[in-house]
Formats: sequence, structure tokens, C-alpha cells
Amino acid sequence: MVTRNVNSLSLHEVNTYLRSTANGEPLEVNHADHLHGLAAGMKHGEIIINGDAGDYLGVLNAGATIRVTRDTGNYLADNMTNGTVTIEGNAGFGAAQYCYGGTVVIRGNAGDFTGTMNKGAVILINGDVGDDVGNYMIKGDLIVVGNAGDHFANYLIRGTIFLGGEYRSLGHNTKLAALNDDDLARLQGYFEKFGIQADPAKFKKIIAASEKPFYH
Repeated sequence: MVTRNVNSLSLHEVNTYLRSTANGEPLEVNHADHLHGLAAGMKHGEIIINGDAGDYLGVLNAGATIRVTRDTGNYLADNMTNGTVTIEGNAGFGAAQYCYGGTVVIRGNAGDFTGTMNKGAVILINGDVGDDVGNYMIKGDLIVVGNAGDHFANYLIRGTIFLGGEYRSLGHNTKLAALNDDDLARLQGYFEKFGIQADPAKFKKIIAASEKPFYH
């Protein structure tokens, strides 16, 4: 593994370094919390960020495996299309927005507007989430093991949302549905793959009441 301290480097310098060396062994980056937009647009490689990361980590990720050992800032993995981003701690506002594909795993909590307009990614949060999570979701799976705030799954269009805890309120165009065998198997697969201790049978399944939601 190649390790580099980047506390004195600019975002451009670090991203250029990551893109030029990501074909080899895993890259370990230290002291990167001051960088916003780290590992943007990566197409391959494995990157481990020790400590905290800034805003817009892994934006436009197109195939890289990115892991943060502590917390990250806002807008994690925005517009991601492929790859895997794992946060061992918490994520801020707007995590995993507008994702077309790939997998985002947050082992702690995530803030408001997580998973907004998800277009096909798997988004798994092992802790709690804030308000307005899963807004305008179009495709994919959003799994929250803990609790959710207000307007959960607001204006849901398609896709499936699973909640292990409780919500303060559901948003527009949502309804609860019974878990089927495919749901249970899918959840169990996610939990086993990512080491999540949870019972799929205890989750709520939330889907769109209509695939043509009425907007006020």
C-alpha cells in the first residue's frame, strides 16, 4: 500500500496524484480533511482516506473504491455512476444525491436530504438519517437501519426504501408495503456483504403510492 500525507497539497495536486497512480496498489491518504472534491471523477483504483474527509468526496465517482476511516462532509458521492464509497463514521448534508449507480455505505449517521433523486444506486446507512431523505427517488434501493426524520421518502417516484427504525413523518406519495421473499433476501445479502447487524424481517418497506405523483 502506498501512503501519502497531503496536508500541504492543493486539491488539484492530490487529485492529479490519485488519477496518475490509481492503477497500482491501494492508495492511503492522510490529513485530507481540508480538501473538498477529493477523488472526483475517479474511474478505478482503491483509495483509503485516514481520518476525516471534506465536502464533495467522490463526486462523479465512476468506478473507484473509496473508504474514509472517520467522518465526511456534505454532498458525499454526488452524481456517482459506479464504484463503492464507504464511510466508517458519519456523513453530512446531501449524501449520495443524484446517484445513477454504484454503492454508498455509511456506517454512522447521515444528514438531511440524503439519497435525493437516487437514480439507481444502493445507499445503505447503518445509523439514523435527518429530514427529507429519499426525496424524488427514481430507482435503486435506499436502506436506513436506524431512524428517519420528517418527510421521509417525500415525492417518491420509483425504487424501494427500507427502514429498520421509526420515521417522524412520511412524505407525499408514499405507502407502506409488505416485505416479500425477494426483499428479505436482498436485505440479507446487503447486510452480510457489508457486515451490518440487522434483522431484515423487522424492516418497513416504503414504495410510491403512485408512479405519477401529484406535485403541489
